[in-house]
Amino acid sequence: MRPALRLLLAAALVLLAPAARAADPSGEIVLLAYPGAFQDNYTKAVIEPFTAKYPGVKVIYAAGGNSAQMLGQLRAQKASPQVDVAIMDFSLSRVGNAEGLFAPLDRKEIPNLADVFDEARMGSAAAGEWGPGITFDHLVLLYGEGVKPAPLGIKDLMNPANKGSIVFSPAPNVIGTSVQILTAKYLGSDYKAPIDPVIDALKKIAANVQTWQATPDNYTMIINGAAGIGVGWNARAQFYADKSGGKVKSTVMTEGSVLDMDTINLVAGARNPAAAKAFIDFALGAEPQVKLAHMMYYGPTNRKAVLPPELLERTSSAPATLARMVPVDWGYVASVLDQWSGRWRREVIPAQ
Repeated sequence: MRPALRLLLAAALVLLAPAARAADPSGEIVLLAYPGAFQDNYTKAVIEPFTAKYPGVKVIYAAGGNSAQMLGQLRAQKASPQVDVAIMDFSLSRVGNAEGLFAPLDRKEIPNLADVFDEARMGSAAAGEWGPGITFDHLVLLYGEGVKPAPLGIKDLMNPANKGSIVFSPAPNVIGTSVQILTAKYLGSDYKAPIDPVIDALKKIAANVQTWQATPDNYTMIINGAAGIGVGWNARAQFYADKSGGKVKSTVMTEGSVLDMDTINLVAGARNPAAAKAFIDFALGAEPQVKLAHMMYYGPTNRKAVLPPELLERTSSAPATLARMVPVDWGYVASVLDQWSGRWRREVIPAQ
């Protein structure tokens, strides 16, 4: 190559390099998501690889409690958002979408949206689609290794012999909402039917509840022997079973289970939307989802994420597990959730 041409190419590369770097996202984003084990593992599986790819972005993890608490925080900040991206349960992110707390996503800006399973999509909006699921999970019955006989379903939650030993979160938390749906099935009724008989049954469960707000969580209370039975999620149950050497066990209830997912959402009015969109796209990618599945047993929502068979069987994506999911019209649930939650506050929780 002639010296003059070599110098010309070198000069072009020098000019292009800053332009390429300038195109990368930069600045600071605040991620609102779950505390505890989720925060620890999500940081390792997603945030650290993201910041390694985009060193110009700083991700501040804001531990927000459960989804209902995070929704309340976002409502309080609506006029002046302090959060860029929020991860929460899809039953409550629907509420956030309807209230204008979240902004729709454009596939041109979030390429990995194209690879998300249809089951993880949250519907379209005028400017794109709502924040999709990033994890699949399902409801399970939790119990300690010393609980004999092992509980199987709603009947055991109602059993007076278990008084003072049960822990789980009430509605509007999706755990309590799902327990209500499965209680309706136990009674042989449709969860869309008048709920008076279901409320009566939930009062019997409430009489056995030790606490509705397990500290630090349902799984740890069972591991420590502070509670005997709980209701929670498969991914965390599998994670804590490994961590505790099998002190907490889990099973799909006799009545079946409810499929759940956490969604990732762009906050409307986010202070750094460019970096927020880059983070959302990265989180939806196959590689970080596979890594999170290995660490916490969440089922990936990216169809290109492939898990080894032994890992797949412990996630919500296992075919045998999916076959036991109870179909739920979450649009309907969202429309009556305030009504259901009011009945829990006035009648179910006080029956403890």
